[in-house]
Amino acid sequence: MAEKTIVTSDAAPKAIGPYSLGVWAGELLFVSGQTPTDPATGAIVDGDVAAQAHQAIKNVRAVLQAAGLDLADVVKSTLFIKDMNEFSRINQVYASYFTPPYPARSCVEVARLPKDVLVELEVVARRP
Repeated sequence: MAEKTIVTSDAAPKAIGPYSLGVWAGELLFVSGQTPTDPATGAIVDGDVAAQAHQAIKNVRAVLQAAGLDLADVVKSTLFIKDMNEFSRINQVYASYFTPPYPARSCVEVARLPKDVLVELEVVARRP
């Protein structure tokens, strides 16, 4: 069995706990949930749920790029959102980054997210 390889990126926010931004396991890269944190300042981006969704996806993309991948390599994503009433707005943002064939996806409403953000995204990607 292949060992785990850790992925880091200066273009993504630093981990706020005891976890890795990304972990290779064989041909799969598991990217930890990314919140709408500005990697340069460590602050949550200003704006509504759409602005936060854009930043969360950009942060995921930064981790993927550090591993030599991009959003087209994502095979599964999970969206955690604060308010399911915002699903259509988040979906519009999501669709502006992901193109067919789309990854499999789950979306769940949660009571609370770290730093009280409105959206968090985690993905699994595969080496092409």
